[in-house]
Amino acid sequence: MSLRCEIIPVTPFQQNCSLVWDEATMRGAFIDAGGEIERLLERARHHGVTIDKLLVTHGHLDHASGVADLAERLGVPIEGPHPDDQFWIDALPDAAARYGFPPARPFTPDRWLAQGDTVELGSLRLDVLHCPGHTPGHVVFHHAPSQLAFVGDVLFAGSIGRSDFPRGNHEDLVRSIRERLFPLGDEIRFVPGHGPLSSFGEERRNNPFVADRRFG
Repeated sequence: MSLRCEIIPVTPFQQNCSLVWDEATMRGAFIDAGGEIERLLERARHHGVTIDKLLVTHGHLDHASGVADLAERLGVPIEGPHPDDQFWIDALPDAAARYGFPPARPFTPDRWLAQGDTVELGSLRLDVLHCPGHTPGHVVFHHAPSQLAFVGDVLFAGSIGRSDFPRGNHEDLVRSIRERLFPLGDEIRFVPGHGPLSSFGEERRNNPFVADRRFG
């Protein structure tokens, strides 16, 4: 079962929105449709992908500001994040105004997600990991056969997510990375919310915040 992916940086924050699809059925989803809806739809058309749902890692503006409008336009459900992020989603209109984004609407996901859930995408299945710390309701999507994870703002190449936002927690963030992400395997490559891809093995060796040497 083959998962295909195109990473599409959107918004002034250059957030990595991922267009993911099942090559066998050409059914797909956007992960973190943060904005620039017309551009996202053009990329789906380019690949011949039919969007079945929208997946959301967490409720921050640059990851979720386009979700409500895109879901309404396509008539598709929203899955994720974990319900602890509802307060962030409710704050989208104010955040959009504050950061000069186009107007953004709050939404209630059709399906909240929790640790151990799975998301179906055509014939593919993504595993859901609840990884609080950056936000309390942050989730990660992992496709084991492709050895690929979509981690939002939990982990970056050489860095980790901020934990100084409301209800953020540094200890929870480090625990999420080391106890939920790293055990998936060093070979797992990940798409972060911003910047280049990396692997869990690379971050275990060299990330100054969560490398094994800090916890030996």
